[in-house]
Amino acid sequence: MTIFLYNWNMKTKDIEKTLWAAANKLRGSLDASSYKDVVLGLIFLKYISDKFNKKQGEIRSNKNFKEEDLDNPAFYGSAFFVPKEARWEYINENSKQVKIKEILDDAFAKIEQENPKLKGILPKTFTKTEVESQKLGELIDLLTNNFDTTNFDGDLIGRVYEYFLGEFARASGQKGGEFYTPKSIVKLLIELIEPTKGRVYDPACGSGGMFVQAEEYIKKHGGDSNDISVYGQELTATTWRLAKMNLAIRGVEPNLGERQADTFKNDQHKDLKAEFVIANPPFNLKDYGIEGLQDDPRWKEFGIPPKNNANYAWISHMISKLTQNGIAGIVLANGSLATSNKQEFEIRKNIIETGLVEGIISLPDKLFYTTGIPVSIWILRRNRVNKDTLFINADSFGELITKKQRELSSDDISLIKQTFNDFREGKLNEKLGFSKIATKEEMKENNYSLVPGMYVGYVDTEFENVDVSAELKLTSKAIIDLMKESEEIDKEILSSLKKIEKL
Repeated sequence: MTIFLYNWNMKTKDIEKTLWAAANKLRGSLDASSYKDVVLGLIFLKYISDKFNKKQGEIRSNKNFKEEDLDNPAFYGSAFFVPKEARWEYINENSKQVKIKEILDDAFAKIEQENPKLKGILPKTFTKTEVESQKLGELIDLLTNNFDTTNFDGDLIGRVYEYFLGEFARASGQKGGEFYTPKSIVKLLIELIEPTKGRVYDPACGSGGMFVQAEEYIKKHGGDSNDISVYGQELTATTWRLAKMNLAIRGVEPNLGERQADTFKNDQHKDLKAEFVIANPPFNLKDYGIEGLQDDPRWKEFGIPPKNNANYAWISHMISKLTQNGIAGIVLANGSLATSNKQEFEIRKNIIETGLVEGIISLPDKLFYTTGIPVSIWILRRNRVNKDTLFINADSFGELITKKQRELSSDDISLIKQTFNDFREGKLNEKLGFSKIATKEEMKENNYSLVPGMYVGYVDTEFENVDVSAELKLTSKAIIDLMKESEEIDKEILSSLKKIEKL
């Protein structure tokens, strides 16, 4: 096996890529969606074990140190207490054992027993995985030799963890979108709703990416991450656990409900009102159980959504969770912008008439792992003084990073953010083909459509930003040059003809 030795002054992204390349070599024929649980579980174990060892060293250095202190969880503060048979040294010593899978399952079980915060979220399924014991041992060796996280803070290990989530999502294709929203989309959403203080809620939280970016946004703007409380819900058990681990690495204590559950049928936060709601729910979800929810209070404000598509059920659910001055950022399939379904039309009409739609942004295709279709972001805000709506057409934004995957650049995100800021401050200069402020009356005239293209107008990109005067001068010069060339050719032809006459 190839061993990669690191200079830990390397850029984080170099560490991420090297680790991914090495770990991916060990994957073999195992499906990426299954392999991710193995790798991410081991990364988590290595991190908390390294942190435990560092804390143990600090305890030993205390002049009042007593040997029995080392086995007292109370002395480890915020660090997770790791029992002897779960520490990385023990795992590494036994990495070549045939029973390494059982050893790992037992290690995670012991960690949960000592740390109630982690109860029910660690992967105790190594004995059920198809990864060969030999490859599992090689993976442990890889992390032992190349992944010393002793001096990593939660943010740095979190970035490595987040990178692996993204790579696994990309490798998993359609399945990847079940647990991970591309980072550039999450960054854009966070920039637009600006969560700084209060409750943040995601009803389809996946691996917790929205919460991760919310915390990073607060740090970036000099805030305190303790000023927000995180609430989420997730349908899939493995993804629910993944979100818990992803956030635990960063020291975030989320409320993701007692267990994984269906947001519509078993809302884990029925009484929650949040200042910020943000989500990338499953697109065009069918058969979501509306038949048993006809009298649900979530539909009272705007109407009952249809049974064959959950898009407007998600919209209504999220609006119902907003505080009086709350804001929501939602990613939805473009079809929801102007669907003619009677129930959806009525809900959209009511939302527009209420003045909730602060902005709609149409995005380019190939941004998501689950679908290649273009999608849109809805920004919904309660209690707005200005009832107009900002439309942004960002269809041409993004850069292709693979043939099937596009990513919004930092400049793209900044431009959309600045456009929204200017709109909110009442100083936006609209740009044909890109941005337009529409009144409720204009939207009513357009049959309550929320398609940005109907408002921003169209620019023929072939002639956009062309200096007409300069182009005319160039064209004139080209014509003059052609005429001169034609005269020269005519002279040559005439001279040849005269020569022929003399023969």
